[in-house]
Amino acid sequence: MIWQTIAWAQAAGPGSPNQGGEVIFAYLVPMVLLFAILYFVQVRPQVKKTRDHQKMLSALKRNDEVVMTGGLLGRVVQLGDKLVTLEIAPNVTVRVERAQIAALSTYGKTSKGGKDKDEAAHSKGSA
Repeated sequence: MIWQTIAWAQAAGPGSPNQGGEVIFAYLVPMVLLFAILYFVQVRPQVKKTRDHQKMLSALKRNDEVVMTGGLLGRVVQLGDKLVTLEIAPNVTVRVERAQIAALSTYGKTSKGGKDKDEAAHSKGSA
């Protein structure tokens, strides 16, 4: 019985008129859908993130507070094409590559209440 099924499958073979449409639908369409999903889920957001990061790096100016990829916080003192000089403590400066700046810092920025976010959290814990 099983040999008969295989024989019928071999008889239908690649020369049958219905085979071409089935192959396209069975293999090509799911692959196209898979690549489309991959593009919209992974590739497109990464390209947007990279573009936004490049825009942020080109808009840097003196006295901006930044966060490095390693978590170091600093204030921009001097800007170059590839290097940026940051002040990480009073009278302590370091030179870093511009690409290693992860984001603008939100630490030390005042909220609507007038207190720094870290300061407000610290005062709640000590009260």
